[in-house]
Amino acid sequence: MLTHLPAFLITTWLLAMLPGAGQAVMIRQVLAGGLRAARGTIVGNASGLLLWSMAAAAGLSAVLLASPRAYAVLRIVGGIVLVALGVRTLLTARRPAPGPRDADEAGEAGSAAVPAGGDRAGFRSGWATGFGTSLGNPKAGVFAVSVLPQFVTGTGPVFLSSAVLGGIWALVNACWYLLFTWLVHRGRALVTRPAVSRGLGVATGVVLLVLGVAVAVGT
Repeated sequence: MLTHLPAFLITTWLLAMLPGAGQAVMIRQVLAGGLRAARGTIVGNASGLLLWSMAAAAGLSAVLLASPRAYAVLRIVGGIVLVALGVRTLLTARRPAPGPRDADEAGEAGSAAVPAGGDRAGFRSGWATGFGTSLGNPKAGVFAVSVLPQFVTGTGPVFLSSAVLGGIWALVNACWYLLFTWLVHRGRALVTRPAVSRGLGVATGVVLLVLGVAVAVGT
């Protein structure tokens, strides 16, 4: 496994960078809940990838993807999750957005006033969003079944090797999304301008809707 580790790291990093539902969801989370919600979403997404890896190692995901009916249900559920996020994002984009100065002042006041329970609630909500999006993404299942086993060597326990590679896959995705959400957050002075915020929110919502429909119909 160690022999193929560099290639696996490059593969998973490039796959994580591909534009898609993950980036759209992360942008939505940063705009709606800030870095707190985004971090929860990152952990939830990584948890979903790890679960997909465990399912692949146990042979469960192969059985799931081999059943057209079960795979169709998975696609539809994943599509519904993305469509729901898209609708929520579009509704949020219709609300008046504060300017950069107001956003900074609100952020400073909010960071001082939000209790620890609010922090945990925001993180849990983000985790649920990331976990649901990851589990509802059939492409993650396809990767776990078709690509992940290609890097499992014949030496050593197969389940352990798959579990380790799954953990690395989840960690690589988490690292990319930490960088991605940090970059989005760094641009908050531009993003929080009313026109830009509204336009970005609408664009993100539309992307989520289109991706949700595409996932649901299997395109």
